[in-house]
Amino acid sequence: CQPALLLLNQTTGDSQLLSLYTIAARFSFSLLGKVRYIDRLTRIHSVSSQGTFLRNPSLTRTITKTFPACNMTNEKVEVGTISAAEAFKEGNWYHEALAKGLTISYEVKEVFHRGRSDFQTVEVVDTVPFGKCLITDRLLQSSLGDEAIYHESLVQPAMTAHPNPKKVFIGGGGEGGTLREVLRHKSVTECVMVDIDGDVVEMCRKHTPEYSAGAYENPRTKLIIDDAKGQLEGFADEYFDVIILDLSDPLEGGPCDQLYTTNFYTTCLAKLNKGGILVTQSGCAGSLDADHCFTAVHNTLKQVFPKVWGYTAHVPAFTSEWGFNVAHRVDGEDIAGLAADIDVRLENKGVTDLKWYDSVTHSRMFSLGKFVRTMLANEKRVLTVDNKISMTDVTSGIKTDK
Repeated sequence: CQPALLLLNQTTGDSQLLSLYTIAARFSFSLLGKVRYIDRLTRIHSVSSQGTFLRNPSLTRTITKTFPACNMTNEKVEVGTISAAEAFKEGNWYHEALAKGLTISYEVKEVFHRGRSDFQTVEVVDTVPFGKCLITDRLLQSSLGDEAIYHESLVQPAMTAHPNPKKVFIGGGGEGGTLREVLRHKSVTECVMVDIDGDVVEMCRKHTPEYSAGAYENPRTKLIIDDAKGQLEGFADEYFDVIILDLSDPLEGGPCDQLYTTNFYTTCLAKLNKGGILVTQSGCAGSLDADHCFTAVHNTLKQVFPKVWGYTAHVPAFTSEWGFNVAHRVDGEDIAGLAADIDVRLENKGVTDLKWYDSVTHSRMFSLGKFVRTMLANEKRVLTVDNKISMTDVTSGIKTDK
């Protein structure tokens, strides 16, 4: 809104004001899809111009015509507010509680699998907004509609920063998307993927083969169904070039809560060679929720690794910026500052068919907003086996069946 307001406040005539306001409103509406932003722009300008805007009937009529769903005759705009009974009267809906007072709902077209493994509930469903999705413990883990954003963001910065990654370890990653991204790099001779839940792997191989795209059948793949921590400990020190942790969020009672601690990160450090890089998914990282998990993981890694960078990407199905942390075993080159070289490095590595990641995207991901930078600077928590974090608990996702 602010750039538009600077223009609006410089106008003198209604025709100029109308033209600029309509452009600004259209721009805001098309980008954000939220009428409340247009309402905010109206309210702010109303204050700055002593209310003359809202009292001008010609402007009101034009804005109403531009957005026929909006009633712009006064300050209060109520669009899209309907009762739950009306919203969910048709179809099957899943409801996921994101925070107190905040729940996201998405319509499910088809359920491919629903059951319980030895570790968690597992569901593979087809949704209206996101396509096929993996849901564990009633929390959406990934969606076919935007999985490239998540998996490329997790894998490619670390793999591109490393000059010659040959041996890679993946902790988690049952969908197969992380494995797919690693194997794009022809330098990789061995990729060990360890996921504790074989049911997740099999259900995704059966119902969402688009994720792995043949990666499980690649001869460079070594798939192990077991505990990632125990398996990693069994490898020789300095064995891996890159370690990628594509784990479930640290949930109370979940299978991965110990894999976000100094204890486990110390093991990872020992298993990386001297030029090695670790990257881990780190939970939500928006302006209001980055301190739920992302900043604590960042500060914990800093106790073990000499250099750590946090970065984010917006994953629509997660309804938030999503956080990642990448760390060097030694104080190597500045991964955050590699943006200008990324496209050339990808081309040299033969990785040319990415949907999301490139030089510009790299720069965007490592450019954190002020709110998040402040939370990182103020973070004091260090996660250990005796002082773990739970981003939420395994009952946070709620489901309603018709």
